[in-house]
Amino acid sequence: MPVLTANTTRRKIDGRRLGQSVLAVLQGEGCSAGSVEAVYCGRRMIRRINREYLQHDYATDTITFRYNEGDEVDGEFYICLDVIEENARRFGATFDEELFRVTIHSALHLVGYDDGSPEERAEMTRLEEHYLELDRGVGKRS
Repeated sequence: MPVLTANTTRRKIDGRRLGQSVLAVLQGEGCSAGSVEAVYCGRRMIRRINREYLQHDYATDTITFRYNEGDEVDGEFYICLDVIEENARRFGATFDEELFRVTIHSALHLVGYDDGSPEERAEMTRLEEHYLELDRGVGKRS
């Protein structure tokens, strides 16, 4: 099943390509997409979700929800394009580079990876690099 992508902002993003990146991560980690939604939103929406579900009153780059267990993934994630833009500047990356990195990061959360400890963060970073490199081999991003 394809990944459903939604963009609640006016900023142009390549939803098809982002969905393909999510599927590549799921498949690469031995999973498939049952019902997966990727929502690209603005600061107000992500802050509201963060406050309501995680009791954090600030905007963040991504929030991921997994609704089941097993190899067929049901879940959704939200990515704040405003925070992506800020982080891209901070890390010296392009907007698209940071957008794809955080999308891959969110997909890794869906399959069960966590980033709570330095070791877990290092493993997620390694996997992000792996999937970004695979994506670069597929073609040029818009």
